[in-house]
Amino acid sequence: MAASRSNPAKTSPAEAYAAHRRRSAHPRLADFTDELSFELDAFQRTACQALESGHGVLVCAPTGAGKTVVGEFAVHLALTEGRKCFYTTPIKALSNQKYADLCERHGSDAVGLLTGDTSINGEAQVVVMTTEVLRNMLYAGSRSLDQLGYVVMDEVHYLADRFRGAVWEEVILHLPEHVQVASLSATVSNAEEFGEWLVEVRGDTTVVVDEHRPVPLWQHMLVGSRMYDLFGGETPDRELKINPNLVRQTQQLSRVHLPYGRRGPNGKRKGPRPPRFFPPSRVDILSGLDAAGLLPAIVFIFSRAGCDAAVAQCMRAGLRLTTDSEVDEIRRVIDEHTANLPESDLAVLGYWEWRDALEHGLAAHHAGLLPAFKETVEELFVRGLVKAVFATETLALGINMPARTVVLERLVKFNGESHVDLSPGEYTQLTGRAGRRGIDVEGHAVVVWQPGIDPKQVAGLASTRTYPLRSSFRPGYNMAVNLVQRVGRDAARDLLEQSFAQFQADRSVVGQSRRVERNTEALEGYAEAMQCHLGDFDEYFQLRRRIAEREKYLARQNRAARRAEAARSLEKLRKGDVIAIPAGRRSGLAVVVDPGLEPMGEPRPLVVTEDRWSGRVSVADFTSPVEPLGRIRLPKHVDTRSPKSRRDLASTLRNTGLTAQGGRSRRRSDAGDDAELANLRRALRAHPCHGCDERENHARWAERYERLRTETENLRRKVATTTHSLARSFDRIIALLAERDYVLLDGEEPVTEHGRRLSRLYSESDLLAAECLRVGVWRDLGPAELAAVVSSLVYESRREGPLAPQVPSGQVSEALAATWRLWSELEDDERRHKLDRTREPDPGFAWPVFRWARGESLEKVLTAAESSGHELSAGDFVRWCRQVIDLLDQIREVIGVADPVGSAAAKAVTAVRRGVVAAGVV
Repeated sequence: MAASRSNPAKTSPAEAYAAHRRRSAHPRLADFTDELSFELDAFQRTACQALESGHGVLVCAPTGAGKTVVGEFAVHLALTEGRKCFYTTPIKALSNQKYADLCERHGSDAVGLLTGDTSINGEAQVVVMTTEVLRNMLYAGSRSLDQLGYVVMDEVHYLADRFRGAVWEEVILHLPEHVQVASLSATVSNAEEFGEWLVEVRGDTTVVVDEHRPVPLWQHMLVGSRMYDLFGGETPDRELKINPNLVRQTQQLSRVHLPYGRRGPNGKRKGPRPPRFFPPSRVDILSGLDAAGLLPAIVFIFSRAGCDAAVAQCMRAGLRLTTDSEVDEIRRVIDEHTANLPESDLAVLGYWEWRDALEHGLAAHHAGLLPAFKETVEELFVRGLVKAVFATETLALGINMPARTVVLERLVKFNGESHVDLSPGEYTQLTGRAGRRGIDVEGHAVVVWQPGIDPKQVAGLASTRTYPLRSSFRPGYNMAVNLVQRVGRDAARDLLEQSFAQFQADRSVVGQSRRVERNTEALEGYAEAMQCHLGDFDEYFQLRRRIAEREKYLARQNRAARRAEAARSLEKLRKGDVIAIPAGRRSGLAVVVDPGLEPMGEPRPLVVTEDRWSGRVSVADFTSPVEPLGRIRLPKHVDTRSPKSRRDLASTLRNTGLTAQGGRSRRRSDAGDDAELANLRRALRAHPCHGCDERENHARWAERYERLRTETENLRRKVATTTHSLARSFDRIIALLAERDYVLLDGEEPVTEHGRRLSRLYSESDLLAAECLRVGVWRDLGPAELAAVVSSLVYESRREGPLAPQVPSGQVSEALAATWRLWSELEDDERRHKLDRTREPDPGFAWPVFRWARGESLEKVLTAAESSGHELSAGDFVRWCRQVIDLLDQIREVIGVADPVGSAAAKAVTAVRRGVVAAGVV
């Protein structure tokens, strides 16, 4: 933190008088600062004074600047005045961290903790909670809100989160008027706009913006083994100038090492392939940082697998960053955090490898980690015992894990759909972790150079401070029912019109209208450039577009069909069948030793190849159906672990005279067999524009025209629907809910019994869950079956697997099919009412949670998931299990244990909450 207090004996009369005046005007702040070991910065003092004067506050400051002091002062005020303070955070890890901090300061009797799966001292005077918990309290009219005086909304910029952001605005809009709100945010460029909205909906709010980093941040680029400063002086206009030595060195290397090699217009490589550039290894990077005294460091790698691989790479190289005394302390912390983990699960959790890496000062940090592992890493890193953490960008959000140095290996990340460049805001958030207040004199951000990275690009990211806060608020089914139940339809519409989303939308119309005008002018120019003297080129271009779309569709269809056929063919293999493995390291002839048929999974035949390798193969090894080329007689028992046995089998294989190419060829349907595609191609060739010499030039302009036309139409729709857009969306939601008997458009009681159930279901698929309860499609399910089916409403695959996930047959399969039919009907209604569609149920977690709920071991569950082609880490497994438990708990509360579904839900919660899933949950 900041410098320690100055000695009172050296205080001048003027300073003493100023201090007296401050104490007189703000006595509670004076009492609070008396307990601190540091002086408040100006922005902290301003915000605290505003709180003591009865105002709400919005504090925007960089990571590590000390915003939380303002939140802690709100806690102090509540305790002094005998009122309550709720301290809300966006994630459970941050809630746990804040709870520990406040307990240390005020004692565990005064502080409570409420998250989705933890409840400690919930009626305490100060309660730390996730924002969703407070939202649910407000809708339920909880008695815990009595005597509430202050709410701290830590990391309030989360309201921009596309999935969870609405919760922050719901809380701000629904809190009683007398509650003072202290909103703490990262630096955003439109803080004043957000502050204006807070004034409008909460009354007097003081906006405090501080852009000064308490620990200066130095920007560097690592080029090969040499570290360069990114900036080297200033221009006459006081702008930062890029280091000329860095520019020279990277330009020289770029001339020799191209990113992908030079390519011609038709995609073919021109000239010899340039030599490959090898950036420094992670071991070299960390060793260099260690030698320069720049550890601890966070190395951001935008991939979970990449983080784990980086730790393994450093361990293989024998890198050790800790002393013997630090190792002893690390072991103690590990034992403390993992004491509740079942010993039988440690091996499958990768516990021993993880522990060994920690003892070397190395760790990974990502969403796939077991919660106990993640918490251990966080504590060890904060205490300086772990020196290097390889992390995904999730670490940059909220958790207090500052470092001396932050390293970025790349400036591109996968956003779930495609690889995109980092934005200036993301770069600032990631590098903001560098520099620990009160520990480091300065922080360091290091970008690892490789061909394709321009120092100007890095300088642009490092010097841009544009990070606007954009609302993601929109009404949903649960929100709509709760609003109607609490305040009625008309007041609910008025409340939605007060949201920050509507506030921003109304302001944005002017700029969007201007863009439509500019785009319309540009479209006229594009249309002129694509004119063809032979015919209508737009018509010709649309034919080309439809052909491309049809070809992509057929390619996807063929891939899926081939995989499905390959899977079916594997099921038919028998012991002794000789097959051909088509590609990869194991390509060639192989004999089936064991068909590997499993009633609850895909077949994974055990084979021995002509190269004497033995192991299991799966559908991923075959791109087409597998046909036996022949058959050989095998002994009753074949020991594949015996080298002699494998050698004899391989010799027998080679002597059969069969070849890997001996299988019957199969003709597959492809694009050439498709009538629709053939008709489109004929129409294209017959079009007059097909013979134009300038055809490809026209096509380029047509592509630009199409892109701009789509963008302009989208803008026009936005402008047309912006004003009162949220209220109109609310009306459409109410119309759909009325059709399905959740609300009544006329009558004294606006919400039906089904609507009251919906009001207590907080899930992304809230209405679908309510529909399943209303229709009764889950009525005959046992605990494990219900857990499996409910999982489809919360689980979301990280990426599409090679095959559709298998699900338990019988009741589970039937209930999942019924749930999917309900979703399909609901989606039709949503499309008709022009509403956002409910996400399709995802059965990818049904098998794992079903097996777990009926008592199978963690190792068996995870191994079965892997063998079916759906990789599942232990951390992901625990996280999804806890989300299933959360929804099951809601179902139990909504319909009660007297109901068969409620009873099954209660039993399912107990069945799933065991072993590693229960570890660390109070």
